[in-house]
Amino acid sequence: MVLLEVENLKMYFETLRGFVHAVDNVSFGLERGRTLGLAGESGCGKTSMALALLRLLPSNGKILAGKIVLEGSNLLEIDEKNFRKEVRWKKVSMIFQGAMNALHPIHKIGDQIAEGILNHENVSKKEALDRAGRLLDLVGVKAERIDRYPHELSGGMKQRVVIAMALACNPILIVADEPTTALDVIVQVQVLKVIKELQEKLNLSMIEISHDLSLVAETCSEAAIMYAGKIVEHGEVMSVFRNPLHPYTEKLISAFPSVVGPKKEISTIPGFPPNLLNPPAGCRFHPRCPYAMEICRKQEPSITKVEKEHSVACHLIGK
Repeated sequence: MVLLEVENLKMYFETLRGFVHAVDNVSFGLERGRTLGLAGESGCGKTSMALALLRLLPSNGKILAGKIVLEGSNLLEIDEKNFRKEVRWKKVSMIFQGAMNALHPIHKIGDQIAEGILNHENVSKKEALDRAGRLLDLVGVKAERIDRYPHELSGGMKQRVVIAMALACNPILIVADEPTTALDVIVQVQVLKVIKELQEKLNLSMIEISHDLSLVAETCSEAAIMYAGKIVEHGEVMSVFRNPLHPYTEKLISAFPSVVGPKKEISTIPGFPPNLLNPPAGCRFHPRCPYAMEICRKQEPSITKVEKEHSVACHLIGK
């Protein structure tokens, strides 16, 4: 069953120099209980996409076109008051990048978890705090730490608290924006294990944003590769990683070191991501693509389904 459908979404940032094409005509779907890994270089539009889904954009962020359909309802047609009351945190929540910035330094962690429950449900403060304690237990933090302040917790514990906050109102979809980026390798493994166990236990649907391709390969059921505000490849995660069809995906994977097999030199992607104030015509990757043809410079490729669960936007397909 399809839980989320994003159709031709356009989200630009308005600046004094013009519009930044942060999310440009993006479409994808997500079925209930599955995890979509959203990967790509910095500045490709991953976090902008996440903020657009929850309508947490800064004042200069404008959704210009498209649909975000959750359980059959277009979220862009819901007014802000009802969206905040019925959707944000209650149906769709977010694990923010960097727990240190996501937690308020002068409030106890229990109060911060309980705040979302009190704002969305008709329960007493005691009931909200009791649930906050159970949520801490669920993510591997002892409930007696409920009266601690963020600075009294390690980085891994703070990240677990942020996960507990995201679960507070029993959402059906969680957007995780680089949930392990500020943690050391050992703590990363622990936090990822918690997320994976929770997803299986609660049948959660998730969009996981990451630079780490190994994390996407290990924890996601499907992968979408973003470049310059567009999704260039999307499919079952093993299909994308074993048989990358877009030159950008191929380059991303070859730029990531492998701990198995023979050692080989890591390749790099030449050049720099384009300026999204004035993105290049045609395929946006063509200035950096080793296979670029004349058509790539003039005509934007459309998404083509190559296999049942694998599609790509590239003029090389069929050549």
